[in-house]
This record gives sequence, structure tokens and C-alpha cells, in this order.
Amino acid sequence: MSSSRDIRDLWTSFFEARGHKRIPSSSLIPVGDPTLLFTTAGMVQLKPWFMGLAEPPARRLISIQKVLRTSDIEAVGNERNQTFFEMLGNFSVGDYFKDEVIPWAWELATTPWPNGLGLEPERVWATIYLDDEESFDLWRKVGIPAERIVRFGEKENYWFAGPVGPCGPNTEINYDFGEGFGCRRPDCGPNCENPKPDGSGECDRFLEFWNLVFMTLYQAEDGSRTPLPQRNVDTGAGFERWATLRLWLEGVDWRGKPKDWRALGVRPTNYDTDLFGPLLDTIGGIVGKSYEEASPQEQRAMRIIADHSRAATFLIAEGLTPSNEGRGYVLRRLIRRATTYGQRLKQGEQYLARTAATIVDIMSHAYEQLEQQREFVLKVLRGEEARFFETLGSGRAQIADFLRARPDRKLTGRELFYLWDTHGFPPELTLELLAEEGAGVSDMDEFERELEAQRERSRSASRFEGEAERIQAYATLGLEPTTFLGYDTLTATAAVRGLVTEGRVATALEATETHGARVEVVLDRTPFYAEGGGQVGDKGDLVWDGGRFVVEDTQAVGEGGVIAHVGRLVEGRLAAGMQVEARVDPELRADTMRNHTATHILHAALRQTLGSHVRQAGSYVGPDRLRFDFTHLEALTPEQIAEVEALANRVVRQNIEVHVSMEPYEEAIAGGALAFFGEKYAETVRVVGICEPEADRCFSKELCGGTHCHASGEVGVIIIVHETSIGAGMRRIEAVTGRAAVERIRRNEDALAGVAALLRAQPGEIGARIQALQEEVEALRRKVQALERAAARDEAEELIARARNVDGVSVLAARVTASSTDYLRELGDGLKAKLGSAVILLGADIGGRPAFVAMSTPDVASRVPAGDVVRAASQASGGGGGGRPELAQGGGTDVSKLDEALAAGAKLAEQKLMT
Repeated sequence: MSSSRDIRDLWTSFFEARGHKRIPSSSLIPVGDPTLLFTTAGMVQLKPWFMGLAEPPARRLISIQKVLRTSDIEAVGNERNQTFFEMLGNFSVGDYFKDEVIPWAWELATTPWPNGLGLEPERVWATIYLDDEESFDLWRKVGIPAERIVRFGEKENYWFAGPVGPCGPNTEINYDFGEGFGCRRPDCGPNCENPKPDGSGECDRFLEFWNLVFMTLYQAEDGSRTPLPQRNVDTGAGFERWATLRLWLEGVDWRGKPKDWRALGVRPTNYDTDLFGPLLDTIGGIVGKSYEEASPQEQRAMRIIADHSRAATFLIAEGLTPSNEGRGYVLRRLIRRATTYGQRLKQGEQYLARTAATIVDIMSHAYEQLEQQREFVLKVLRGEEARFFETLGSGRAQIADFLRARPDRKLTGRELFYLWDTHGFPPELTLELLAEEGAGVSDMDEFERELEAQRERSRSASRFEGEAERIQAYATLGLEPTTFLGYDTLTATAAVRGLVTEGRVATALEATETHGARVEVVLDRTPFYAEGGGQVGDKGDLVWDGGRFVVEDTQAVGEGGVIAHVGRLVEGRLAAGMQVEARVDPELRADTMRNHTATHILHAALRQTLGSHVRQAGSYVGPDRLRFDFTHLEALTPEQIAEVEALANRVVRQNIEVHVSMEPYEEAIAGGALAFFGEKYAETVRVVGICEPEADRCFSKELCGGTHCHASGEVGVIIIVHETSIGAGMRRIEAVTGRAAVERIRRNEDALAGVAALLRAQPGEIGARIQALQEEVEALRRKVQALERAAARDEAEELIARARNVDGVSVLAARVTASSTDYLRELGDGLKAKLGSAVILLGADIGGRPAFVAMSTPDVASRVPAGDVVRAASQASGGGGGGRPELAQGGGTDVSKLDEALAAGAKLAEQKLMT
């Protein structure tokens, strides 16, 4: 029996034998591509090569790429849709084209196993773009008859790398499972959307298993298309689909047991393969029922857990953690959807850490970072799933709160959306809980409108506006990579190779005409460091006889090695071909170098103190400070922060050499250098090590293209300023070094001296003096509380006479003078003890804002919940509130409406008592 591993080996060996170089899967989080939220195809990392902006490592390439698509998360659960999957790809960057790749595809698809996929030639169909006669002729030549070559328009047979980027027509290869499948109509063919006879879904007779794209054009933001520098081939074959085809052809299940799919009248799905089988077994073990024994609804829930577990496991292993925005929000949504369906199968069980462990076991042979990050992945999933259990409880309480205000027992569509968008409470679960309470939703269309509005906001926020025009301008210039000199010098004479302003190419500019507009200057060589790896771009100036250009930032253009000096032309005329002197600001560069070296030191110190799971997840290295984001599940204790800072400064004092070398990537990793997921590395990499030559060991060793000190002692001192959370499983440290650290110490000394003067104490006596003052304040607070309690008793006597009797219940709404809500509660307790059956609403102006406390005695609370009363009063004064049926509090924004608010609360109480 063949396995998914065998298919990986088949793909690799077939194309390596035809001169292809294998490139590793890029991160699921695209690097330097703001047009994409996640990597959605194998060609994402090839875009700069296809566009001619960078030189590829070879002209013929292959990969097995991790892919994540989130456009139809709601559909995941059926047997077709997935979020995470793998894509087999072979690529030509200006090398071969249709006449070679189509025969190869036919050969690999139809050659008997194990030298090919083993498909029956008579069951293979092809689709082509409308006017692609060349592909038609090539398919005919390999043996597909004309009636099995189908033409489609742009919707089906034209491929785009996003709204902006390379594109071109494609041809897709399909497998025909036979007339007994799908819609069973005589005109059935690839891309058929007719329903099945039993109404169980769309036609599934044909399976598209390989897409060959011929990328020849670049699509700009306005939809226009221009030729790319060379013709390219980009193919994508669904790895999971290939695995299903092997099950079909061999007539076995994923365990190797015989299973005659044809006789059963079903075709295998991705969930039947060995990529999912062990995972579904794990879920079945938790539920106490195998996937085969489960009902269709239970099987759907199992598929959702399996798919979302895979996606979440890979995302967390690459450093992403759940959050409420961006990619982290997508991860959180996947986890919560999986958890919700898990609770439908068996309440109280946590699934995701156990399913993730199985995923690591299945997939780590292909992706070793899964095993490396196993414990971190499991901790993140356990914590997030546990937190969502708490959300389930709070969500139920919020639903009950909404229903109390709805006599018809129906939430509005907007409230349903609020629970999902704000609290992360899935709408499916909300509807289920409402059904249990005999309730529902009054307007699902309103929910859909709110959801669509959110999607539109998300789409708008992710659009790649403005940048495409700029990149296209650089593409037309056809510039050679800029030679970077900044590791060795801060000044250099260079020639101007290109000028770009407002997205347009210019040949010459006058200071009097640019009026301070943003201008980008490209030189043939430069000492300016372009922003990258967290380090900001250099600042400085370009000068020439009679002219000056202020460089406010330095940026890389795409990934082709072109460096743009961004700033303002303040004097003279600047034209392509001129010679200029490029001068980096030396003080800012020195400050930045200190902070970059300190970042490496802090990273190593964190790993030594907290554990090897700590990994960089983002950074800022500027002249003013450094910021370092890292993976860790808990806040650092003061003792841990002190330990990290002490270890880092010990390395600074040791003045260890900062050693820089260029090494092959594989050798650098084997030698212990750290690389970071989300970064893209060349075959030869720059290794920065803080190493002790005599001891033959390194405190820190990382792949890094940034600028650094020559020795750790040049950092001066490292002071950790903040340590905070930036999301579940993500921490952030901010620190200062060098000049900024000295300035901070001086400010703190001055502040300390000022506090000492105010306290009339020596600096060393400040702690004791503050403690004495705190004890004095606490004594005064207790005295004030005693006075307030006595005053409350006296005031209660006066207020009792103002209570109204409504159907045997005392209703009292009164404005009082109070310094805190504690006093309002004290007063309310006194009134409640003397009034018997009562509803009490007290309001006061506290700090210029209305504050309310409502109480209902136990015998009245079910008829008149205190939360309803306080909410009516708070809303009347521009605020809100809530609480338990017997005690609630709230507040408003308009103190001038305090009396009006008290009247509104009293009116609601009286109405409820009289109904």
C-alpha cells in the first residue's frame, strides 16, 4: 500500500530527475507581501522571481508548500473544504513552458505506480482557457481526445496571485470517477455544478488534481495587465487529493484494509487518508465513538475539529498566537469553532491539545519545527481552550441579560453579531442555547448584514493600495541590486540610478518644484542600511555641489536587493547619472547598532532563563530603544526580569567579540544558529555570533543581516523598561541601551531626588516614609467609613418616610450625597432592613458623574430584578449597568439628568409591580 510519504517522495524524485531544485515550504505568514493575510499558494514566495525583482536560486524549482485559506471557514465541515492543506508545486522562472510541462504532467499522472500516480489515461480530462490553442494541441499530442478537453473562461481557467501581481491562463487536469457518480447527466464534465440526484450536494464526479498556470502578465491595481520580464510556469497539485486518488486506485482505506470504493459507490475524501485517519481516531477516542460509527452530524463535527486543529497547530508552531485582531483573530476563531463543535460531541472535554499531539506525530517527519515546538503548541491550545470554556459561561449570562429585556424572548440580529464579534461567541452556539431556552433571533437578516459589513471592513483593510504602482515603477526601471557598503563605512561616493516620486519614475527633480514631496533615490552603492529584520532604515543625507537630499528613511524595494533612499530634496537639482556623497548619520547608526546587538543578547538571556521555547516573534530596533516580542505563556516575575537583565549585562561587561561570517544556510543551522519562521533566507546567510573564541562557544548565534557592534561591551548597559503581554502566549520586552540608558538613569535619579524632597527624607528613607503615609491614609479611611456608616443610619431614617407603597411593596428612589458607591450600598442595606418588602434605587453625583445602586428584597426580586431598575436609570442618564436580581449598580454620563434617571427607574419598578 502507498502512503502520503510515498507521494512526497514521488513528487520530489520525479522533478529532481528533470533538473529541479527543491525549495523549502515558506511560512504560512507571508514575508514582505501585504496583499495576503496567509500564504494561499505555492507560488507566493516566487512572486519576486516571476516579476524579475530578484534572482531565483535556480530556474527550475519544486516545493511542497503549506497553505492556509480562510475565505470559507464556515463551509469547513463538509467533505470538500479545508483551511490548511499542502500544495505540490513545480515552477519555471523563465525556463521551460507549456511544451515541456504538459507532457511531464501527463507522464507523472498516468505512469503506473510507484513511478507515477497511476491514473487510467482514459479517465483523465483537461480544461483550458478559451483561446489557448497551444495547450489544446499539446493535450491532444499526449493522448487526450478532443472531447475530453474542455474550454472555459476567466472564472475557471485564469489564475491570479491576488488582486495585484503575476497572472495568466491555466490548464487543469481532472480525474473522472465515472458515470455512477455526481449528477449522472449525459452532459456532465469538469466544473459541473449540477446537483446530485439525491440532493446531497453538487456534482462530484470529477476531481481537479493539478493546475498548470502559465504566468506571463502582471495585473496592476487598476486591472490593467502588462507582460512580465519572462514567461513562467506555476503549477499546484493538491497533496491531499493525490492521496485520495491512491486510495481509490488501490481499493484500500488509510490503514491498508481492503475497501472497494467503486462497489460502495463512494469516492474517498481527504479525511479518509492517512493524513487525517489517525487524527479522527484520536477524536473518536475522546468521544467514545469511532468516526465510522458516528452520525452524519457527529462526523461533520469531527471533521471540523480535525481540520481546525491542523491549521491551529501549524500556525502556533510558526509563532502565531491567538488574539483579537489580524492573523491572531483568525487563529482564535479556528480554535473556538473547533471547541464549540467539540462540546457538541462531548461536553467538558478539551480536544485540541490531544489532536495537536497526533498532528505532530503525523507531520513532523516533513516539518521538524512541529516537534521542536510541540510543548509550546500544546500549552497555547490548552490555555486558549480553557479560556473559551469561561467565555461559554459568560456568554450564557450575556444571553440571559439580553432576553430579560426582550418580552418576545428573541435577540436582535445585532445582538447575535455583538456576541460573536465582541465576545467570540459563535452564532451557531448562541442559536443552540436560545433553543434550549425556548427563545430565538428576531432578524437573522440583520445579523447577516452586520457580518457582511465586518467582512467588507476586513477586505478594505487588507487591500494593497498605492504600493503596487510604486513596485511597477521600479519594475520598469529594471535596476540592478544596490551594492551595500554599510557594514564597513558610513560614507561613500555613489551614482544616482533612479528617481521615483509619488509612484512615478522621474529623470530629474528640482528642489523648487518638489515642494517637500516624498522622493525615493536609488544609488548604485550605498552605506545606508535598508529597513529589515526589525532594524529601522538609516537616516542621513546625500550631498553634491549645490544640492542636498535629506534621507529620512531607507527601504528595500521588493526582494531584488534594490535600496531606496526616501526623503526630501531640500536644495538644488538631482538627476539620474549624477554623483553624490552618501552620508549616514553616525550617532543614530551607533545607537541603532547598540540596540540591535542588545536584542540578540536579550533573546539569548530569555532562552537561558525561561526555556528554549522562547522565540523571536517580531522586533523593533531603532536608535531610541529596542522592542522584542517573544513566545511565552506567562508574565515574567520581577525576579525573572531581574535575572534576564543581570545575565544580559554580564555579557555586556565581558566585552565578548561580535563575530560575523557568511555561511551556507544548512551549515549555519547545523552549527546552532537560530533562524526565525516568517523570515526568508538565501542559500548563503550572514551569521552574527556573540562568541568567546577561546571557549569555542557562543552566548548568542543568529542569522541576521543587521548592523552590530564589534564587541558586546560597546552596548554600554541594558535596562529593561517594560515587560507586557501582547496576546495569549506572546510577551513584549522594551529596553534601552547606551545614551538612552544613561538619560533614563539621570531622569530617574532626578525624579527620586524630587520625591525625597517632597517627603522630607533621604533617598534611602523613601520606602519607609511612604509606608508610614500609607498606614496613616488607611487609618483615616477606616475612620471615614465609620462616619459614613453612622451617617447612613441617620439618613435612612429620613428617607423611609419618602417611600411609596405599591401593591404592598415599598418603592423608594432618592438622590443622596455620597463619596462612593460603597456608601450607597451601606445606605441601601440600612433601608432594606427597615422597609421589609422593597425596591430601592439610590443615586448620587460622584466625581461629576451619576452613580446608581438598586436593591430588591428576596421576595420581590423575581418580579422586579434590581438589574432592570438600575439599567433603566443608567440609560436615562447616558450610561448603563446591571447585576444580580437582588443587587445591581450602574452609572451615567450626564449628571444633570440624575433626577430624571431616578424617576425612570422608579417608574419601571412600579409598572412591574402593577402587572
